[in-house]
Amino acid sequence: MVFILHPLPRLNGKAQFRYTDAMGKNISSKHRSIGIVETKYYYYNDKLQLESGEKLGPLTIAYETYGTLNAAKDNAILIVHALSGDAHAAGLHEGDDPAKPGWWDDMIGPGKAFDTERFFVVCSNGLGGCRGTTGPTSVNPDTGELYGMAFPIITIGDMVNTQKLLIDHLGIAKLAAVTGGSMGGMQALQWAVAYPDQVERCIPIATTHRLTAQGIAFNAVGRASIMSDPHWCNGEYYKNNVGPDSGLAVARMIGHITYLSEQAMHDKFGRNLRHAEAYSWNFSPEFSVETYLQYQGHSFVKRFDANSYLYITKAMDYFDLGAASGSLAAAMAGVKARFLVISFSSDWLFPTPLSREIVRALRWNGIDVSFVELTTPHGHDAFLLEHEEQTQLLRGFLG
Repeated sequence: MVFILHPLPRLNGKAQFRYTDAMGKNISSKHRSIGIVETKYYYYNDKLQLESGEKLGPLTIAYETYGTLNAAKDNAILIVHALSGDAHAAGLHEGDDPAKPGWWDDMIGPGKAFDTERFFVVCSNGLGGCRGTTGPTSVNPDTGELYGMAFPIITIGDMVNTQKLLIDHLGIAKLAAVTGGSMGGMQALQWAVAYPDQVERCIPIATTHRLTAQGIAFNAVGRASIMSDPHWCNGEYYKNNVGPDSGLAVARMIGHITYLSEQAMHDKFGRNLRHAEAYSWNFSPEFSVETYLQYQGHSFVKRFDANSYLYITKAMDYFDLGAASGSLAAAMAGVKARFLVISFSSDWLFPTPLSREIVRALRWNGIDVSFVELTTPHGHDAFLLEHEEQTQLLRGFLG
């Protein structure tokens, strides 16, 4: 459901909103946003052992919570974001545009898939990110300078181990569910394997247990775009007035192409020209799809760090859940969670056969797993767009 938040006069110092659909009709409280939220920070003063053999710390972990943790502390759901996401999954920060809430707001809130009247929802910014959690833009305590490329290589496993520190800090012994789409789904899988006693349900969406050669190739081209930008300066661009903005924008443009399906691009853009009715006969962006990608690239540069993009895509490349055990089925042998695996028919970045591999490995071990492929034209981005069908599935699965 699309909703618009209309600011009202503050009440007792708190921001108030009225919620309507796109036509101006009021939306009931059962389907509204959770309202104003704030990002919190957990400071871990020790060092984390990384899979590379290096140690990293102290750590700052940015996170947000929605709903209330019950007395038994057994109603917590961990939401794990994708490559370019952050801890702000739902609601609004003070002063935000009411039409632009958190990245999964349609799924988190009263009466929604992750019902905050039932569950305590947690979302943290991933390790290596640039939205509050320790990453290349953080200060290296050994030098007093920003890490930059001195930041160690990290893995999906390291990201999950960092989340584990936060969950322990919050006093949560067992998670009612762990879920995420894309790279978030990788982390959900890693949670179920690494911490089987702490995960009751696992919901990997539009994801894979290991990146394909094609996926690695797209990441490699994105990194090459950043590292070949003359303003990258071997990652030491923070003291300069400009960073590798052009390289990062192109990397985002390349990535964004993989998030859409051919049908979605055809339906949205076709061969339409953006600002004219005839060809310009030059190399300026003129097709609607060109200007759209250009906008996506420029917008991304304003909120994301180029070095973080390098580190996070490398972590995705290294992810192979079955490598250490010899096979995916062997890796899944100790899993105790119930699973709901969701894929999308037009997702060519992480296509349905990859989800079926996960399902087969779970069934081989006798693990309770449900699998659904949703039919959609939206490609990989469908996990961010197909709210209604996912909501129905998740309500049933979460009981």
